[in-house]
Amino acid sequence: MLTKSFTLLFYLKKRSNYLKGKLPIYLRVTVDGKRMEVATKRECEPTKWNSAAGRVVGNKEEVKSINSYLDVLQSKVYDLHRKMVESETNITAALFKNKLVNDDDKKKMILEIFEKHNCDMASLVGTEYSKITLVRYKTSLEHTRKFIKWKYNLNDLSIQSLDYDFIAQYEFWLKAQRRCGHNATMKYLANFKKIVLSCVKKGWLGKDPFYGFKFAKREVDRSALSEKELENISLKDFNNVRLDQVRDIFLFCCYTGLSYVDVFKLQRSEVIEGHGGELWITIKRQKTETASRVPILPAARKILQKYENHPQCSVKDQLLPVLSNQKMNAYLKEIADVCQITKNITFHLARHTFATTVTLTNGVPMESVSKMLGHRNIRTTQLYAKIVDKKIAEDMKKIEGLYS
Repeated sequence: MLTKSFTLLFYLKKRSNYLKGKLPIYLRVTVDGKRMEVATKRECEPTKWNSAAGRVVGNKEEVKSINSYLDVLQSKVYDLHRKMVESETNITAALFKNKLVNDDDKKKMILEIFEKHNCDMASLVGTEYSKITLVRYKTSLEHTRKFIKWKYNLNDLSIQSLDYDFIAQYEFWLKAQRRCGHNATMKYLANFKKIVLSCVKKGWLGKDPFYGFKFAKREVDRSALSEKELENISLKDFNNVRLDQVRDIFLFCCYTGLSYVDVFKLQRSEVIEGHGGELWITIKRQKTETASRVPILPAARKILQKYENHPQCSVKDQLLPVLSNQKMNAYLKEIADVCQITKNITFHLARHTFATTVTLTNGVPMESVSKMLGHRNIRTTQLYAKIVDKKIAEDMKKIEGLYS
Protein backbone atom coordinates (compact mmCIF):
# COMPACT_ATOMS: atom_id res chain seq x y z
CA MET A 1 0.00 0.00 0.00
CA LEU A 2 1.47 3.36 -1.02
CA THR A 3 1.71 6.31 1.38
CA LYS A 4 -0.68 9.27 1.32
CA SER A 5 1.73 11.75 2.90
CA PHE A 6 5.44 12.14 3.47
CA THR A 7 7.35 15.02 5.15
CA LEU A 8 10.93 15.61 6.28
CA LEU A 9 12.15 18.01 8.96
CA PHE A 10 15.43 18.88 10.69
CA TYR A 11 15.08 20.37 14.18
CA LEU A 12 16.93 20.96 17.44
CA LYS A 13 15.91 18.56 20.22
CA LYS A 14 15.89 20.02 23.72
CA ARG A 15 16.72 17.89 26.72
CA SER A 16 14.58 18.14 29.86
CA ASN A 17 17.44 19.59 31.90
CA TYR A 18 18.69 21.95 29.15
CA LEU A 19 19.96 25.36 30.27
CA LYS A 20 22.34 26.56 27.56
CA GLY A 21 24.81 25.42 24.92
CA LYS A 22 24.53 23.39 21.74
CA LEU A 23 21.58 21.13 21.04
CA PRO A 24 21.57 17.94 18.95
CA ILE A 25 20.15 18.16 15.43
CA TYR A 26 17.52 15.51 14.71
CA LEU A 27 15.92 14.33 11.50
CA ARG A 28 12.18 13.67 11.61
CA VAL A 29 10.39 11.78 8.86
CA THR A 30 6.58 11.63 9.00
CA VAL A 31 4.78 8.96 6.98
CA ASP A 32 0.97 9.02 7.01
CA GLY A 33 0.99 10.87 10.31
CA LYS A 34 3.47 8.49 11.97
CA ARG A 35 6.88 9.85 12.92
CA MET A 36 10.37 8.46 13.17
CA GLU A 37 13.33 10.41 14.54
CA VAL A 38 17.04 9.88 14.00
CA ALA A 39 19.96 11.74 15.60
CA THR A 40 22.18 13.29 12.92
CA LYS A 41 25.19 13.29 15.30
CA ARG A 42 25.58 17.03 14.69
CA GLU A 43 24.95 19.93 17.11
CA CYS A 44 24.08 23.62 16.86
CA GLU A 45 23.59 26.67 19.09
CA PRO A 46 19.86 27.60 19.16
CA THR A 47 20.68 31.22 18.22
CA LYS A 48 22.34 29.99 15.00
CA TRP A 49 19.55 27.66 13.93
CA ASN A 50 17.12 28.64 11.14
CA SER A 51 13.97 26.65 11.90
CA ALA A 52 12.29 27.50 8.60
CA ALA A 53 15.25 26.32 6.52
CA GLY A 54 16.29 23.55 8.88
CA ARG A 55 19.91 24.63 8.58
CA VAL A 56 22.65 26.38 10.56
CA VAL A 57 23.18 30.09 9.87
CA GLY A 58 26.67 31.34 9.03
CA ASN A 59 29.59 31.09 6.58
CA LYS A 60 32.28 29.40 8.68
CA GLU A 61 33.76 26.12 7.48
CA GLU A 62 32.20 24.20 10.39
CA VAL A 63 28.76 25.60 9.49
CA LYS A 64 29.21 24.73 5.82
CA SER A 65 30.27 21.22 6.79
CA ILE A 66 27.16 20.66 8.95
CA ASN A 67 24.81 22.05 6.30
CA SER A 68 26.50 19.96 3.62
CA TYR A 69 25.98 16.87 5.75
CA LEU A 70 22.29 17.72 6.27
CA ASP A 71 21.92 18.22 2.49
CA VAL A 72 23.38 14.78 1.87
CA LEU A 73 21.16 13.20 4.53
CA GLN A 74 18.08 14.88 3.07
CA SER A 75 18.96 13.67 -0.42
CA LYS A 76 19.42 10.13 0.96
CA VAL A 77 15.94 10.19 2.52
CA TYR A 78 14.30 11.47 -0.67
CA ASP A 79 16.20 8.90 -2.71
CA LEU A 80 14.99 6.13 -0.37
CA HIS A 81 11.43 7.40 -0.71
CA ARG A 82 11.68 7.44 -4.51
CA LYS A 83 13.02 3.87 -4.62
CA MET A 84 10.27 2.65 -2.30
CA VAL A 85 7.59 4.27 -4.45
CA GLU A 86 9.07 2.82 -7.65
CA SER A 87 9.22 -0.67 -6.13
CA GLU A 88 5.72 -0.27 -4.64
CA THR A 89 7.08 -0.99 -1.17
CA ASN A 90 4.72 -0.51 1.76
CA ILE A 91 6.37 2.65 3.13
CA THR A 92 6.44 3.18 6.88
CA ALA A 93 8.34 5.46 9.23
CA ALA A 94 9.90 2.42 10.89
CA LEU A 95 11.21 1.17 7.53
CA PHE A 96 12.88 4.53 6.92
CA LYS A 97 14.57 4.44 10.32
CA ASN A 98 15.79 0.89 9.79
CA LYS A 99 17.37 1.67 6.43
CA LEU A 100 18.98 4.93 7.59
CA VAL A 101 20.42 3.42 10.80
CA ASN A 102 21.76 0.36 8.95
CA ASP A 103 23.41 2.58 6.33
CA ASP A 104 25.08 4.65 9.05
CA ASP A 105 26.38 1.50 10.73
CA LYS A 106 28.39 0.54 7.65
CA LYS A 107 31.94 1.70 8.26
CA LYS A 108 33.54 3.87 5.60
CA MET A 109 37.19 2.91 5.18
CA ILE A 110 39.94 5.31 4.08
CA LEU A 111 41.83 3.13 1.61
CA GLU A 112 38.63 1.67 0.16
CA ILE A 113 37.37 5.18 -0.62
CA PHE A 114 40.79 6.21 -1.99
CA GLU A 115 40.88 3.15 -4.29
CA LYS A 116 37.36 3.92 -5.56
CA HIS A 117 38.47 7.49 -6.33
CA ASN A 118 41.48 6.24 -8.32
CA CYS A 119 39.36 3.75 -10.26
CA ASP A 120 36.96 6.54 -11.22
CA MET A 121 39.92 8.74 -12.19
CA ALA A 122 41.41 5.96 -14.35
CA SER A 123 38.22 5.79 -16.41
CA LEU A 124 38.52 9.54 -17.10
CA VAL A 125 42.18 9.55 -18.17
CA GLY A 126 42.44 11.25 -21.53
CA THR A 127 39.32 13.38 -21.01
CA GLU A 128 39.38 14.86 -17.49
CA TYR A 129 42.78 13.73 -16.20
CA SER A 130 46.25 12.94 -17.53
CA LYS A 131 48.12 9.68 -16.96
CA ILE A 132 50.66 11.53 -14.82
CA THR A 133 47.89 12.80 -12.51
CA LEU A 134 46.63 9.23 -12.08
CA VAL A 135 50.15 8.01 -11.28
CA ARG A 136 50.48 10.72 -8.60
CA TYR A 137 47.24 9.64 -6.93
CA LYS A 138 48.24 5.98 -7.09
CA THR A 139 51.53 6.86 -5.39
CA SER A 140 49.62 8.87 -2.77
CA LEU A 141 47.36 5.87 -2.12
CA GLU A 142 50.38 3.61 -1.59
CA HIS A 143 51.95 6.11 0.79
CA THR A 144 48.68 6.29 2.75
CA ARG A 145 48.47 2.48 2.85
CA LYS A 146 52.03 2.14 4.19
CA PHE A 147 51.52 4.93 6.74
CA ILE A 148 48.40 3.23 8.17
CA LYS A 149 50.29 -0.04 8.38
CA TRP A 150 53.25 1.71 10.07
CA LYS A 151 51.21 3.65 12.63
CA TYR A 152 48.26 1.34 13.31
CA ASN A 153 49.42 -2.05 11.96
CA LEU A 154 46.12 -2.26 10.07
CA ASN A 155 45.27 -2.93 6.41
CA ASP A 156 42.68 -0.12 6.41
CA LEU A 157 41.20 2.43 8.80
CA SER A 158 37.74 3.89 9.39
CA ILE A 159 37.41 7.51 8.27
CA GLN A 160 36.10 8.28 11.74
CA SER A 161 39.71 7.81 12.92
CA LEU A 162 40.82 10.82 10.90
CA ASP A 163 41.76 13.86 12.97
CA TYR A 164 44.41 16.57 13.02
CA ASP A 165 46.87 14.24 14.78
CA PHE A 166 46.52 11.71 11.93
CA ILE A 167 47.46 14.42 9.40
CA ALA A 168 50.38 15.69 11.50
CA GLN A 169 51.72 12.16 11.96
CA TYR A 170 51.29 11.46 8.25
CA GLU A 171 53.36 14.55 7.43
CA PHE A 172 56.07 13.37 9.86
CA TRP A 173 56.07 9.86 8.32
CA LEU A 174 56.42 11.18 4.76
CA LYS A 175 59.42 13.28 5.74
CA ALA A 176 61.11 10.98 8.29
CA GLN A 177 60.33 7.51 6.93
CA ARG A 178 59.88 8.08 3.18
CA ARG A 179 62.49 10.88 3.05
CA CYS A 180 60.19 13.08 0.97
CA GLY A 181 61.12 16.74 0.61
CA HIS A 182 58.85 19.39 2.12
CA ASN A 183 57.15 20.37 -1.14
CA ALA A 184 56.68 16.73 -2.20
CA THR A 185 55.13 16.02 1.19
CA MET A 186 52.70 18.91 0.73
CA LYS A 187 51.68 17.53 -2.68
CA TYR A 188 50.95 14.06 -1.29
CA LEU A 189 48.93 15.55 1.57
CA ALA A 190 47.02 17.76 -0.88
CA ASN A 191 46.08 14.64 -2.87
CA PHE A 192 44.92 12.95 0.33
CA LYS A 193 42.95 16.05 1.32
CA LYS A 194 40.89 15.77 -1.86
CA ILE A 195 39.75 12.31 -0.73
CA VAL A 196 39.04 13.53 2.80
CA LEU A 197 37.00 16.53 1.62
CA SER A 198 34.85 14.27 -0.54
CA CYS A 199 33.98 12.37 2.67
CA VAL A 200 33.08 15.62 4.41
CA LYS A 201 30.87 16.74 1.52
CA LYS A 202 29.08 13.39 1.47
CA GLY A 203 28.36 13.71 5.17
CA TRP A 204 30.54 10.77 6.21
CA LEU A 205 32.83 13.02 8.24
CA GLY A 206 31.55 15.73 10.56
CA LYS A 207 34.71 17.85 10.46
CA ASP A 208 37.63 18.39 8.12
CA PRO A 209 40.71 16.94 9.90
CA PHE A 210 42.90 19.27 7.81
CA TYR A 211 41.32 22.32 9.49
CA GLY A 212 44.19 24.49 10.75
CA PHE A 213 46.84 22.56 8.80
CA LYS A 214 49.18 24.84 6.82
CA PHE A 215 50.05 23.86 3.23
CA ALA A 216 52.88 26.40 2.84
CA LYS A 217 55.35 25.37 0.15
CA ARG A 218 58.98 26.37 0.37
CA GLU A 219 60.59 28.28 -2.43
CA VAL A 220 63.03 26.09 -4.35
CA ASP A 221 66.30 27.08 -5.96
CA ARG A 222 65.40 27.77 -9.59
CA SER A 223 68.95 28.07 -10.89
CA ALA A 224 69.61 28.26 -14.60
CA LEU A 225 72.53 28.08 -16.99
CA SER A 226 74.25 31.35 -17.74
CA GLU A 227 74.75 32.55 -21.31
CA LYS A 228 78.41 31.48 -21.11
CA GLU A 229 77.52 27.97 -19.81
CA LEU A 230 74.90 27.57 -22.49
CA GLU A 231 77.48 28.54 -25.12
CA ASN A 232 80.06 26.10 -23.71
CA ILE A 233 77.64 23.17 -23.99
CA SER A 234 76.54 24.26 -27.45
CA LEU A 235 80.06 24.50 -28.90
CA LYS A 236 81.57 21.45 -27.21
CA ASP A 237 82.65 18.58 -29.46
CA PHE A 238 81.94 15.40 -27.48
CA ASN A 239 83.14 12.79 -30.00
CA ASN A 240 80.31 10.63 -28.69
CA VAL A 241 77.05 10.14 -30.58
CA ARG A 242 74.93 9.54 -27.46
CA LEU A 243 76.29 12.58 -25.57
CA ASP A 244 75.88 14.68 -28.70
CA GLN A 245 72.25 13.57 -29.04
CA VAL A 246 71.40 14.25 -25.39
CA ARG A 247 73.13 17.67 -25.57
CA ASP A 248 71.06 18.63 -28.63
CA ILE A 249 67.72 17.68 -27.05
CA PHE A 250 68.67 19.49 -23.84
CA LEU A 251 69.56 22.62 -25.82
CA PHE A 252 66.31 22.34 -27.77
CA CYS A 253 64.44 22.57 -24.45
CA CYS A 254 66.62 25.48 -23.36
CA TYR A 255 65.45 27.31 -26.51
CA THR A 256 61.77 26.28 -26.27
CA GLY A 257 61.02 25.86 -22.55
CA LEU A 258 59.60 22.36 -23.00
CA SER A 259 59.72 19.90 -20.11
CA TYR A 260 61.01 16.35 -20.52
CA VAL A 261 57.56 14.77 -20.87
CA ASP A 262 56.47 17.41 -23.41
CA VAL A 263 59.50 16.98 -25.66
CA PHE A 264 59.29 13.19 -25.30
CA LYS A 265 55.77 13.10 -26.76
CA LEU A 266 56.32 15.97 -29.22
CA GLN A 267 55.14 15.00 -32.71
CA ARG A 268 55.66 16.46 -36.18
CA SER A 269 52.00 17.49 -36.33
CA GLU A 270 52.58 19.82 -33.35
CA VAL A 271 55.01 21.98 -35.34
CA ILE A 272 53.08 24.42 -37.53
CA GLU A 273 54.01 27.26 -39.85
CA GLY A 274 52.99 30.79 -38.87
CA HIS A 275 51.71 33.57 -41.11
CA GLY A 276 55.23 34.90 -41.68
CA GLY A 277 56.70 31.50 -42.48
CA GLU A 278 58.15 31.01 -38.98
CA LEU A 279 57.71 27.67 -37.21
CA TRP A 280 55.73 27.28 -33.97
CA ILE A 281 55.32 24.48 -31.44
CA THR A 282 51.68 24.14 -30.40
CA ILE A 283 51.06 21.69 -27.58
CA LYS A 284 48.92 21.09 -24.52
CA ARG A 285 51.29 20.78 -21.58
CA GLN A 286 51.17 17.35 -19.95
CA LYS A 287 51.48 18.68 -16.38
CA THR A 288 48.95 21.53 -16.39
CA GLU A 289 46.92 20.56 -19.48
CA THR A 290 47.15 24.17 -20.65
CA ALA A 291 47.81 25.22 -24.24
CA SER A 292 51.31 26.42 -25.04
CA ARG A 293 52.53 28.09 -28.27
CA VAL A 294 56.26 28.68 -28.69
CA PRO A 295 58.01 30.17 -31.75
CA ILE A 296 61.00 28.03 -32.70
CA LEU A 297 64.27 29.99 -32.56
CA PRO A 298 66.84 29.40 -35.36
CA ALA A 299 69.12 27.40 -33.03
CA ALA A 300 66.24 25.09 -32.13
CA ARG A 301 65.23 24.79 -35.79
CA LYS A 302 68.74 23.54 -36.70
CA ILE A 303 68.40 20.77 -34.11
CA LEU A 304 65.06 19.68 -35.62
CA GLN A 305 66.63 19.56 -39.08
CA LYS A 306 69.55 17.49 -37.76
CA TYR A 307 67.23 14.71 -36.52
CA GLU A 308 64.58 14.97 -39.22
CA ASN A 309 65.38 11.50 -40.59
CA HIS A 310 66.47 9.78 -37.37
CA PRO A 311 65.15 6.15 -37.23
CA GLN A 312 63.71 6.48 -33.71
CA CYS A 313 61.70 9.53 -34.78
CA SER A 314 60.14 7.63 -37.67
CA VAL A 315 59.34 4.49 -35.65
CA LYS A 316 57.91 6.25 -32.57
CA ASP A 317 56.47 9.30 -34.36
CA GLN A 318 58.68 11.59 -32.26
CA LEU A 319 60.12 14.90 -33.35
CA LEU A 320 63.37 14.17 -31.52
CA PRO A 321 65.04 10.87 -30.40
CA VAL A 322 64.46 11.35 -26.68
CA LEU A 323 65.79 8.69 -24.27
CA SER A 324 64.31 7.83 -20.88
CA ASN A 325 64.38 10.62 -18.29
CA GLN A 326 66.80 8.61 -16.13
CA LYS A 327 69.26 8.10 -18.99
CA MET A 328 68.97 11.73 -20.13
CA ASN A 329 69.83 13.02 -16.63
CA ALA A 330 72.72 10.54 -16.28
CA TYR A 331 74.25 11.70 -19.56
CA LEU A 332 73.67 15.36 -18.63
CA LYS A 333 75.84 14.92 -15.54
CA GLU A 334 78.58 13.57 -17.80
CA ILE A 335 78.11 16.55 -20.12
CA ALA A 336 78.44 18.93 -17.14
CA ASP A 337 81.72 17.28 -16.11
CA VAL A 338 83.15 17.49 -19.63
CA CYS A 339 82.13 21.17 -19.90
CA GLN A 340 83.43 21.88 -16.36
CA ILE A 341 80.05 23.15 -15.14
CA THR A 342 79.62 22.76 -11.39
CA LYS A 343 75.83 23.23 -11.35
CA ASN A 344 73.65 20.17 -10.87
CA ILE A 345 72.37 19.84 -14.44
CA THR A 346 69.11 17.97 -14.81
CA PHE A 347 66.72 18.02 -17.71
CA HIS A 348 64.38 20.40 -15.89
CA LEU A 349 67.19 22.96 -15.74
CA ALA A 350 66.58 23.55 -19.47
CA ARG A 351 63.12 24.94 -18.69
CA HIS A 352 64.57 27.28 -16.07
CA THR A 353 67.24 28.39 -18.54
CA PHE A 354 64.61 29.23 -21.16
CA ALA A 355 62.63 31.27 -18.61
CA THR A 356 65.59 33.29 -17.38
CA THR A 357 68.69 33.32 -19.59
CA VAL A 358 66.95 32.99 -22.97
CA THR A 359 63.80 35.10 -22.46
CA LEU A 360 63.40 37.28 -19.33
CA THR A 361 67.05 38.38 -19.24
CA ASN A 362 66.76 39.45 -22.89
CA GLY A 363 63.69 41.58 -22.29
CA VAL A 364 60.88 39.23 -23.31
CA PRO A 365 57.77 40.37 -21.32
CA MET A 366 56.78 38.14 -18.43
CA GLU A 367 53.26 37.69 -19.83
CA SER A 368 54.72 36.23 -23.03
CA VAL A 369 57.09 33.95 -21.12
CA SER A 370 54.21 32.75 -18.96
CA LYS A 371 52.16 31.85 -22.05
CA MET A 372 55.05 29.99 -23.68
CA LEU A 373 55.76 28.03 -20.48
CA GLY A 374 52.09 27.09 -20.23
CA HIS A 375 51.75 28.46 -16.69
CA ARG A 376 48.19 28.76 -15.43
CA ASN A 377 49.17 31.57 -13.09
CA ILE A 378 51.65 34.36 -13.83
CA ARG A 379 52.80 34.21 -10.19
CA THR A 380 54.56 30.95 -11.08
CA THR A 381 56.52 32.81 -13.78
CA GLN A 382 57.35 35.62 -11.35
CA LEU A 383 59.49 33.18 -9.36
CA TYR A 384 61.91 33.16 -12.29
CA ALA A 385 61.99 36.95 -12.33
CA LYS A 386 63.64 36.92 -8.90
CA ILE A 387 66.65 35.20 -10.45
CA VAL A 388 66.78 37.86 -13.15
CA ASP A 389 66.61 40.64 -10.53
CA LYS A 390 69.48 38.99 -8.66
CA LYS A 391 71.56 38.93 -11.85
CA ILE A 392 70.78 42.60 -12.56
CA ALA A 393 71.85 43.53 -9.02
CA GLU A 394 75.14 41.61 -9.45
CA ASP A 395 75.76 43.27 -12.82
CA MET A 396 75.10 46.75 -11.38
CA LYS A 397 77.60 46.18 -8.58
CA LYS A 398 80.32 45.97 -11.24
CA ILE A 399 79.82 49.67 -12.06
CA GLU A 400 79.22 51.01 -8.53
CA GLY A 401 82.82 52.26 -8.36
CA LEU A 402 82.30 54.41 -11.45
CA TYR A 403 79.47 56.40 -9.87
CA SER A 404 80.41 56.49 -6.18
